[in-house]
Amino acid sequence: MFEHILWSVDNGVARITFNRPSVFNAMHDPMRQEIVAALSLCRSEAAIRAVYLTGAGRAFCAGQDLQEVADSNGPAMHDILASGYNLIVRAIRHLEKPVVCAVNGVAAGAGANIALACDITVAAASASFTQAFSKIGLIPDSGGTWTLPRLVGLQRATALMMLSDKISAEEAANIGLIWKVFPDEVFAYESLRIAEVLAHMPTRALGMTKRALNRSFTNDFNTQLTLEDDLQTQAGQTYDYREGVAAFLEKRKPVFKGE
Repeated sequence: MFEHILWSVDNGVARITFNRPSVFNAMHDPMRQEIVAALSLCRSEAAIRAVYLTGAGRAFCAGQDLQEVADSNGPAMHDILASGYNLIVRAIRHLEKPVVCAVNGVAAGAGANIALACDITVAAASASFTQAFSKIGLIPDSGGTWTLPRLVGLQRATALMMLSDKISAEEAANIGLIWKVFPDEVFAYESLRIAEVLAHMPTRALGMTKRALNRSFTNDFNTQLTLEDDLQTQAGQTYDYREGVAAFLEKRKPVFKGE
């Protein structure tokens, strides 16, 4: 089905694995288009209730494949962003299903910013993060200039972007860049378990939570209260809300359907 990513759906979780390990999963246009197509499937397939994003081999994603831009016949920078990275990060943020990113190794440049666009980002202890752009005379893209200061503050974001220092997974967790770090030997199991738990939760409520969080960065307080009122009213009309209340009153575990 795909050549440059691995794709599977099991137990309500769509697994997308970047699969160019020989170049540390650096992205070229065919790979970017496959990721966009996979995220579209995640949106349209009701059986998919959570997404798990990771990398094959020793890296999560080294960012842009520089061989592609070095080629005189390669795509222009605008096209790489407009028809590639921007579509990917928009799809992640607008997908009203939880997206778990499992950073298994180095996450650099656009690879780092795709990871940070996800809803819950965890990393293996041996993983690392670097913005990398300034080292080749570029600015951070893939939403990085929006996401990073909101995660770690303006001073840290500026230093990380301008200096392009590599930081460890532990430091990334300590400064709020990611949620949690797992030891390498249990990382694959523990990170996938997060997605599996989310896939059995009330999907529509999680999606509306994500919508509210997205809007919170531009709404004022009163506008956000109005949005919460509207979304809570919608959530209160779902099957999963009725099931959750019934399960609580009956002292049993709820069986959510994502409806």
